[in-house]
Amino acid sequence: MKKLLAAFAAAAAISAPLAQAADTLSVAATPVPHAEILNFVKPMLAKEGVELKVKEFTDYVQPNTQVAEKHLDANFFQHQPYLTEFNKSKGTDLVAVTGVHIEPLGAYSSKYKKLDELPEGASVVIPNDATNGGRALLLLAKVGLITLKDDKSITATPKDIVGNPKKIKVRELEAATLPRMLNQVDLALINTNYALEAKLNPTKDALAIEGSDSPYVNILVARPDNKDSAAMQKLAAALHSPEVKKFIQDKYKGAVVPAF
Repeated sequence: MKKLLAAFAAAAAISAPLAQAADTLSVAATPVPHAEILNFVKPMLAKEGVELKVKEFTDYVQPNTQVAEKHLDANFFQHQPYLTEFNKSKGTDLVAVTGVHIEPLGAYSSKYKKLDELPEGASVVIPNDATNGGRALLLLAKVGLITLKDDKSITATPKDIVGNPKKIKVRELEAATLPRMLNQVDLALINTNYALEAKLNPTKDALAIEGSDSPYVNILVARPDNKDSAAMQKLAAALHSPEVKKFIQDKYKGAVVPAF
């Protein structure tokens, strides 16, 4: 009888931790604001039985590669035009789970306080990935620095510039390096996540910035095989919660705008 009771006790000790074990969800994110938002929802998900693990990256390639190769479950750093271009060029089939926020892209300078102060032949740097580069050129066109062959093309390149009154010189560089180039160029078009990491305030420091109607909503991304999992849907719901909306509004003060 004692042996039987001991066996039951051992079985209970083993099964108890298993019953309490949470689903684990590993998500790649750029540090600001994506990882900050994910870390904010961690306690919410824990109450739902999901352990959220956030892995930070500073580039725009590895987060997708890691998810596609099933090393991580999801990522949160990009907008749909970038994902579409990535899938097309890399042969992946990653999908959007839900949209969360917009990060208006801005134009920054450490030398000038107004765009009309830019000299002839000014050096301008933009992101070198297809969609963000095109997005930067559209902003330059919107403020009148250049004219594009097609002023609606999100995949425009410097070759599509047909009007350039100030003869600005546009160079394409990796998005993450652009804040470090500020003291070496006249103007840099910087994604908000990298601007925030560099302690730039988009609503105060940008000489030009996209409006809140920007179509570039940042999305939670997964694979077709796990996008509908219970844990993923709990994360999507948490990212659309009133608490997250307030967190974004209070912390980023217009530099990041909720899209829900």
